[in-house]
Amino acid sequence: MDRHQHRDRATILSILCMGLGQLYNRQYIKGLLLVLFEAFSVIYFIGNLGYAVWGIVTLGETPRTGANMNGDWDHSIFIMIQSLITLLFVAIFILVYVMNVRDARKIGLERENGKKPNNFKQSVRYVLDYKFAVAFLSIPAVGILFFTVMPIIFMILLAFTNYSAPKHIPPAMLVDWVGFGTFKNLVALKTWSHTFYGVLTWTIIWAILSTVTTYFGGLLVALLINQRGIRFKGLWRTILILPYAIPQLISLLVMRNMFNGQFGPINQYLGYFGLGGLPWLTDPFWAKVTVIVVNMWVGIPVSMLLILGVLTTIPKDLYEAAEVDGATGYQKFRIVTLPMILFTTAPTLITQFAGNINNFNAIFLLTGGDPVKGDYQYAGATDLLVTWLYKLTLNQNKYNMASAIGIIIFIIIASFSIYNYRRTKSFKEEDMIQ
Repeated sequence: MDRHQHRDRATILSILCMGLGQLYNRQYIKGLLLVLFEAFSVIYFIGNLGYAVWGIVTLGETPRTGANMNGDWDHSIFIMIQSLITLLFVAIFILVYVMNVRDARKIGLERENGKKPNNFKQSVRYVLDYKFAVAFLSIPAVGILFFTVMPIIFMILLAFTNYSAPKHIPPAMLVDWVGFGTFKNLVALKTWSHTFYGVLTWTIIWAILSTVTTYFGGLLVALLINQRGIRFKGLWRTILILPYAIPQLISLLVMRNMFNGQFGPINQYLGYFGLGGLPWLTDPFWAKVTVIVVNMWVGIPVSMLLILGVLTTIPKDLYEAAEVDGATGYQKFRIVTLPMILFTTAPTLITQFAGNINNFNAIFLLTGGDPVKGDYQYAGATDLLVTWLYKLTLNQNKYNMASAIGIIIFIIIASFSIYNYRRTKSFKEEDMIQ
């Protein structure tokens, strides 16, 4: 018998039909399951694969009209979703098919070396003992594929269509592919580009200011609480964490009422002292100042807790050595405390910046993106890209433009986070404190 006979036969049979190689290798239950999986897949593909390819290319051909109200008509968005589901199932089928060939070839090689193939019970036991993590993670992986990856792909595809009100909303109207037309309009068409660049500029300014103020504000509070002469430290921690413990929906809506220009208590108190009230939420400049100040109120406790935890891990020997060398309190902070805090919290600081770019709650609950700017397209003076996206989607049905903005947000956050994280000392010197 040829030395490679089992391996080659098992490989060829598994290529011809999923599971035949396993049946040849005398793994009957595994082989039968794979045969049934391929049979189900083939039946599914016969009924859906052609429709999926046609649908993803054309996005439908027949809109719903009065003449075919109860007949055959196409809904472009439903077709796109169904096509994506089918194509993702094709990807899963190809993966299982490749694994089936590799498994059959591997077992055939073991047979050539005189090893008896595992039966189904032994195979299950092997998976539970040695491949449990992979087997267990495969179930949520499939869920992530269909409930996370597919919506992302769907959003990306929408950006290359004309899916928007009032002319291209199914089923009365069909949706068509327009290539990069949406992105071109967003960055070049004056009515859209003016809004986009304005909102983008404010988003970056907001992300920088809100991150810096909350981080260094939390650093200051943590250092003050950690001083030796401070009594009742637990009480101070409890009081200062309350703004974070209260749900943002409540605290931000309360703040919105407090900063109300006409009836808010803040302007009333200013009036008692002979000071005129300020247009906290109605003037573009003061509205931006207000959201930054309120965000400090909500965000400083988070940074405080994080930095308090870091302060407890700094070896006291470093401070004692600095005192022996005659270092002042400021020098000990600059040479010992600050580098250790930044080393530990740099990844979190980057995460906070990325999170502030998408800080929907702070803007939407406090100002709703207002005050309105007349030269903006469906956006206000305090709108971030994410709140503008929300308005375009939920209020204006400009789904293609909102999808393009979503892609741009992802590119900005991913690029910034990856670039800066790889430059931090905590990434380059991750073994330093081990």
